[in-house]
Amino acid sequence: MKLTTEIPLKAQENKIDYASQVVLLGSCFSENIGAKFDFYKFQNLQNPFGIIFNPVALERLIVRAVDNIFFSEEDIFQHNGLWRCFEVHSELSSLDKSEYLTNLNTSLKKLRESLCSATHIIFTFGTSWVYRYVGTSATISDRTATSFDGSKSEIVANCHKLAQKNFKKELLSVEAILNSIQNISEKINAVNKGAQLIFTVSPVRHIKDGFAENSLSKAHLISAIHQSLSLREQTKSVYFPSFEIMVDELRDYRFYAKDLLHPNTTAIEIIWQKFSAVWIASKCAATQKEIAAIQNGLNHKPFNPKSDEHLQFLKILQQKIDAIEARFPHIEF
Repeated sequence: MKLTTEIPLKAQENKIDYASQVVLLGSCFSENIGAKFDFYKFQNLQNPFGIIFNPVALERLIVRAVDNIFFSEEDIFQHNGLWRCFEVHSELSSLDKSEYLTNLNTSLKKLRESLCSATHIIFTFGTSWVYRYVGTSATISDRTATSFDGSKSEIVANCHKLAQKNFKKELLSVEAILNSIQNISEKINAVNKGAQLIFTVSPVRHIKDGFAENSLSKAHLISAIHQSLSLREQTKSVYFPSFEIMVDELRDYRFYAKDLLHPNTTAIEIIWQKFSAVWIASKCAATQKEIAAIQNGLNHKPFNPKSDEHLQFLKILQQKIDAIEARFPHIEF
């Protein structure tokens, strides 16, 4: 008896292996999958500007990186003692203005280098709901040393917990998302024609927007991605159905975290296994198994750290680490 539906998946040809350079950008789900790449020691870069939920904000960062449009004082502001930027996540905020700008531009350079050398770039779109800044410098009480122009009325990546009166909430149209995807693809193609672009939609539900509104948001993202894939010039772009796997195959709350919105560790593992079957080269399986054994060994907590048995365990573990690092110079434990 079959108790679940199953999303049909087709193995891809341009698979990821230990020589691949992977970039993951987008919502928090990209970090869930990115954590798997980290665990198995694949070469990857994850969200250098923090979690970015909407495609327009991602597009802006891609354009900045490819066109070398560095951050300046006009792009930052000070609020509650911290320097911030509407284009990046609040986790990057800093007390020191000069340090903040330096860090932003260092991350921008790193993103550009990674986009130019990437073999695979994975975009995870989280929502079509966006916030457009409509405030002025006067509405941010401690804004200093900046010529930021609030009249630009731009869509932000993060509101940084500013008062709601500073923003206008709106739903991106399918056409607007499609334009962002096309621009992202064209910009990357200009510096890296060989990059494989993988688009997916985060299965995380944004219920704060409303149940029907969340469904509409996801529908706009999915529709825009598939319209993009139908264009002939987007031959290096594909869709991976993370959202569909979660809502159709794993349609039970036992696969959700306590908030009932985010996939739990079991769901993430299942989606990772399905992603692996499609995108990870089979020749990597043995190495992944070795690395998993090492990772589990490193996480082992002995009852007696000084016992002969544990010291021998550590010796053997180090030999395994040395063997992996000798075969793959980029891997470090």
